[in-house]
Amino acid sequence: MEDFSLLYPQNADFTVHQLTDEAINDLSVDFLLDNLTDLRNERAHLKNLMTKITDDPEVIRYRCDVFEDFLRFPKLRGEMETLVKRLADLKDLERFQKDQEGPSLWSLINRLREIDEYVSCLTTIKQVLEELDVQSQGMLTLRQIVTDIDRESGFPQLKADIDETMEKARKLKSITLGINLDNMLRPMSAGVLSLNDDYFTDAGLMKRFMNFTNKEDGLHAGVDVGGIRHFHPANPSNINVGFVTYQGSAVSNDIAVDSSPSGTDTLSNALTKPVTNIMKKTCDDIKSTIKRYVNISGYMLINLMPEIMFYVRWAELVDKIIAKGMPVCKAEILPPDDRNCSFKEIYNLKLAINNVNGDNINIITNDIDFDDERRIYILTGPNRGGKTIFTQAVGLCMLLAQWGIYVPAASAKISPCDNIFTHFPADENDTVDLGRLGEESKRLSEIFEAASRRSFMLLNESLATTSVAEGLFIAKDVVKAMRYLGVRCIFNTHMHELARSLEELNNGVEGRSRVESLVTGVQRGERSFKVAIAPPQGVSYAKDIAKKYGVTFDQIQEKLQNRAE
Repeated sequence: MEDFSLLYPQNADFTVHQLTDEAINDLSVDFLLDNLTDLRNERAHLKNLMTKITDDPEVIRYRCDVFEDFLRFPKLRGEMETLVKRLADLKDLERFQKDQEGPSLWSLINRLREIDEYVSCLTTIKQVLEELDVQSQGMLTLRQIVTDIDRESGFPQLKADIDETMEKARKLKSITLGINLDNMLRPMSAGVLSLNDDYFTDAGLMKRFMNFTNKEDGLHAGVDVGGIRHFHPANPSNINVGFVTYQGSAVSNDIAVDSSPSGTDTLSNALTKPVTNIMKKTCDDIKSTIKRYVNISGYMLINLMPEIMFYVRWAELVDKIIAKGMPVCKAEILPPDDRNCSFKEIYNLKLAINNVNGDNINIITNDIDFDDERRIYILTGPNRGGKTIFTQAVGLCMLLAQWGIYVPAASAKISPCDNIFTHFPADENDTVDLGRLGEESKRLSEIFEAASRRSFMLLNESLATTSVAEGLFIAKDVVKAMRYLGVRCIFNTHMHELARSLEELNNGVEGRSRVESLVTGVQRGERSFKVAIAPPQGVSYAKDIAKKYGVTFDQIQEKLQNRAE
């Protein structure tokens, strides 16, 4: 039970890889988190989950099915979110309890409250899962687990025991103490005279004490506690919790007494042991109750809190995207070794989120396939033509599919990747020591050291900060290395000559991935943001843009002539 997870099926054999800091940044994981939650602790848990990736098909299918249950049932999300909040309070209480010094009545009472609330949480989730037609292995297993706990732990009797014990403890309202003084009138020992079921209310106690000290016969001979009942009429016999008296000695090890003339207030020290022990019987009763149900204190549900909120937050966001009329789908998971992918009507998740937040963006969708015919795309097109948006869109779809979340596409089939490596323009501050080209080359080298044939690479304007000849020379070798390794990749670049070198790239080295040219389109001078397999267009794009804005030579000449007239 303690090993149960909503992210990983039981007994699954899988490997998890950490996304690089560059990939986390380039794929805008923080932007996604900003739109999933504004709670700092929740964000930290979600980021921990979202920066890890596995290519195990069994794990991914398990997650896809669990997410689908969360998406199908808004009631499940609502109840689970409420449950998580209650469990968070329990976790705080448990942590606070551990910080206390030693056992006490207070901590035991709160321990009972903790168990009582946990029982209530388990009962709630059991009822919800019984009402809903959940289909995923994860949610069906969770339903069986809470059903077994409910049956085997005897919750009805537990509730009765807790209620009885709490009622017994609640009856204690006040304690009557006897304090022995030394010859300097310092407290040296204390004892409990009675436990009472009512509050002490006699405001004249101090006045009576002062009256005693002002009389010559104010001190009683011997020990007379008969008047205590007059001051405090509660009858301890009415409370069946028992009491303990304690008599110490000024010279014993039990109580430390300051022998200096001024002395210190040793009352607290004098009372420590008796007050700690006054509820021994009640504490024992509570401990006995707890021990009888210790088997439910593993807090399996508390361990599930981050996973539950991962599904809840993503289901909420996907629901909003669906409400905006944008397509989403459950990815079909293919064997990882096939290294295939097929996306129909894919779009960038960030644009969808902006629409959810109130923007009115006309989102353009595209199709792309990765298979034996083409696994490495050299993507060219005009500035602001959507190359980066499309490159990032593919990476985000891969991430979401492997997290188990519906992807922003009409249909998706993927062979999971073992990791996604990105190479986007570096911050100027990161290139001071090596220079821009040196820094980019170093990062590319590190990527190839970590990547495998199952990996996915996204390169965005890489090697564009040097001369065309130098950048092209390095870029060709990088693409050949990708082909040799067998990765899937989109290389977004302005180096049109690289895209024109397909024959050289495909025939120059034996490899497991073929290279193809992909272009973003311009129609009638407008950027269409559509991508297609085609040779790089180069100058034709510039001509279209120039004509649109009237900056061809013929257009400018005509304007000058008209102005002269």
